[in-house]
Amino acid sequence: MNPLAVLLYHTISDDPPSWVAPFAVGTRTFLGQLDAVVDSGRPIVTASQVVASRRGGPALPPDAVALTFDDGFRDFAETAAPALAARSLPAALFVTTGALHPHHRSVLGDAPMLSMDEVVALDRAGVEICSHAHMHEQLDTLPPQRITQELLIPKWILEEALGHVVPLYAYPYGYSSLEVRNRTRHAGYLGSFAVRNAFSPDDDDPYRIARLMVCQETSPETFASWLRGAGAPTASAHEQPQTMLWRQYRRSRARLHAVRR
Repeated sequence: MNPLAVLLYHTISDDPPSWVAPFAVGTRTFLGQLDAVVDSGRPIVTASQVVASRRGGPALPPDAVALTFDDGFRDFAETAAPALAARSLPAALFVTTGALHPHHRSVLGDAPMLSMDEVVALDRAGVEICSHAHMHEQLDTLPPQRITQELLIPKWILEEALGHVVPLYAYPYGYSSLEVRNRTRHAGYLGSFAVRNAFSPDDDDPYRIARLMVCQETSPETFASWLRGAGAPTASAHEQPQTMLWRQYRRSRARLHAVRR
């Protein structure tokens, strides 16, 4: 049985802005990847099913795959959503509310983004709309009050617009910490997604679910190996030392930047 592969996409574009180009997937490549997912015969599950299983709920079917998209680029509505619908593939879209058109008050670079009206339309079409912060800052470098704001503000905005609870979250850049994860739970989220570039084990932390990032450098061979359950590690239940060291470095830089301002 292959481990759960939660695939993470950002923008689907043949001409992305330079700041997001390394994380972009071209249209033809993306369509080919969706066809590969279908041809693999692996069952496609929703983000909610993944979280429920990691919280002790119903087990996922063997060899499952989940499709997730971060940020809220306009090409999700223009390219990704129609391609997913044509193949009857469910997907979750994690929206950075501060980046939505026309306001664009997040730390993300300039790019065509969805409007709230488009997010609502996607929700009504069956896309699972989830939260991806408001300003898209590195949560594990923020003071406690700002962490809580980045958790609650997008939840309130999305729930007001959609008219239903938004129970899932994805950490900007995949970064979290024990405090961030605890605050995510206390904010009312049932689960949250990281990155980790690993398969998600059955006992994965429901507030740090591992994903595999699909980007410009993801070769057809790598993608095919992921669908075979190979080519990446299975996430550990514990944070790796390099993860903690990287967090300390980023926190030091954040403090230095705050002092300089």
